Amino acid sequence: QVQLVESGGGLVQAGGSLRLSCAASGRTFSTYAMGWFRQAPGKARRFVGAINWSGGSTYYADSVKGRFTISRDNAKNAVYLEMNSLKPEDTAVYYCAAEPRGVRPGFSTAELFYEYWGQGTQVTVSS
Repeated sequence: QVQLVESGGGLVQAGGSLRLSCAASGRTFSTYAMGWFRQAPGKARRFVGAINWSGGSTYYADSVKGRFTISRDNAKNAVYLEMNSLKPEDTAVYYCAAEPRGVRPGFSTAELFYEYWGQGTQVTVSS
């Protein structure tokens, strides 16, 4: 069982930066790949990026590649989403999610493979 709590959302001007944090409970955090997803008003939830258990491998949606960076600290049971050069179209509720991987490397980009979800944190980018 893993419980996830996001924080760090807020209102920022276009071109600005925000850092989201996701705190996880549970002693097996390092066995989970972690993903970030977002849901804009009136739209389906979309994949943003993911990181493998060690933090050595990451993958991003084209829409955020080069602007967003995912990292994790297994000693602190935390994963982070650094967002730079924010655009109004980045406005959404951002969710972190945990995918049980066990000994399998890598991560998934499809939300159906993510078993645990946080409650989300709102990010609003003004133009």
